[in-house]
Amino acid sequence: MSRWLNLTQTTTKEERSVHPFWVLVAKEVADHIRSWRFIILLLLILLTCVGSLYTSISNISKAVAKPDDPEGGFLFLKLFTLSDGTLPPFHVFIGFLGPLLGISLGFDAINSEQNAGTLSRVMAQPIHRDYLINAKFVGALLVISTLFFALGFLVMGLGLIIIGIPPSAQEFLRIIFFLLLSVLYVAFWLNLSILFSVKFQQAATSALTAIAVWLFFTVFYQIIVSVVAKAIMPADTENPYAMMGYQKFIMGLLSIVPSQLYSDATTTLLMPSVRSLGPLTMEQVYGAIPSPLPLRESLILVWPQLTGLIAATVVCFALSYYTFMRKEIKSR
Repeated sequence: MSRWLNLTQTTTKEERSVHPFWVLVAKEVADHIRSWRFIILLLLILLTCVGSLYTSISNISKAVAKPDDPEGGFLFLKLFTLSDGTLPPFHVFIGFLGPLLGISLGFDAINSEQNAGTLSRVMAQPIHRDYLINAKFVGALLVISTLFFALGFLVMGLGLIIIGIPPSAQEFLRIIFFLLLSVLYVAFWLNLSILFSVKFQQAATSALTAIAVWLFFTVFYQIIVSVVAKAIMPADTENPYAMMGYQKFIMGLLSIVPSQLYSDATTTLLMPSVRSLGPLTMEQVYGAIPSPLPLRESLILVWPQLTGLIAATVVCFALSYYTFMRKEIKSR
């Protein structure tokens, strides 16, 4: 594409002082911001988030009226979790639309450059080969991070203006961790789409493959787990420990899905009353007082989900990095 032609032109002294990697990152960020697909997805995410915010604010008075609510002291977090059923809450929208954003920013990262004949021209420049694949990821990640934090602070700002109650320090930190987790979740799908972009020559093939993987984990995998759960469900006469083992096995199958890891982690961070993500025995439930967990305990609770998302993201990036470094680039 023509965006790489500037790399072959004479630069000024100021431009020479900038590291080549950050020049590539700046161009990637500029290309993403100016693309129509990013603008369309930005408007879609913005509209859905405003709709979910309107729903939560409209029903926040009902939540305040509940005296036995263990999360009554975390009114500001309800802006991200409260819903009346007409529209999903904020974090559900991010979990659904976030993968599409990551896929749209990465499905043609490499193969479009190769098909346009600009990839070989960039590689002919005196820069390291891995600068390009790293800049593709870093540039898209900067755009995603800026978008999510802007949306998060927009929701907090509008909520502060409308309800007039500022968030506590714990609520603010929980929202920050939620936004960081959302960026990590979308980074997984970004790396997966970049991997397909390196692997397949046509951008349409890589896009369809990434969307097929997303649909499989979002829709069809849940159906498969439901069929397996019905097939191996123990009889009613079984002891409770057998039933608990069965529930742990089904939860282990669901933990493979990135969207399930993200949903469990965000629910725990934004709903402090969630004290466990697995089955509990009667001995554990008996005598328990329904009270919110401190932030530190919630982070410990979601640490397995966070580790799983980090591992999946690193594996996808390592595979795309290895495949690109061994890829043969021919000039057209």
